[in-house]
Amino acid sequence: MPITDLMTGGTVLPITRWGEPVMHEQTAPITEFDDDLRTLVRDMFATMRAANGVGLAATQVGRGIALFVYECPDGDDRIQAGAFCNPVVTTPTGKARHLESTEEGCLSFPGGYQPLARPDLSTCVGQDPWGEEITVEGTGLLARCLQHETDHLNGTVFGDRLSARSFRKLEQQKNDLAHLYPADWPVHPKKVTGDE
Repeated sequence: MPITDLMTGGTVLPITRWGEPVMHEQTAPITEFDDDLRTLVRDMFATMRAANGVGLAATQVGRGIALFVYECPDGDDRIQAGAFCNPVVTTPTGKARHLESTEEGCLSFPGGYQPLARPDLSTCVGQDPWGEEITVEGTGLLARCLQHETDHLNGTVFGDRLSARSFRKLEQQKNDLAHLYPADWPVHPKKVTGDE
């Protein structure tokens, strides 16, 4: 069954924010590839799209399991989409390793963006929502997305990778815009100000 069958029909869920315990803990491996899992994948696609994101981890909807979804452009601006269970990401080492520093944000810390250097290529292996083995090689934004979402499943938020100074800036940005994001966002949409 193609992943496109799970990309519609879901229910938008509230996004869990940094600070909640599930966001900072190692997730449990997925062992049952059942209808409940695929329903969660549908809901995560719906939630990610409602929040205008390119990736979403299960921890971001309050579930401590090793699952993320993505719909993200690669280095050639082709949109790639999928769902990974039990993902493991590897990045190049030695002379093959090239870092790219660009602004990064997180749906669980809405409104904040700071530059973060990450490898410009990543390979993710895992299973799809039916338990079949899958491998995706990411370039461009997709390389960053695969790393960011896998970090979530290991209890790491991208703020953990920032310097103290950059994290303070990130926190200030988030605090300045917090009034625009309802507690159950994106179930209720971001508020629109007259400045936009």
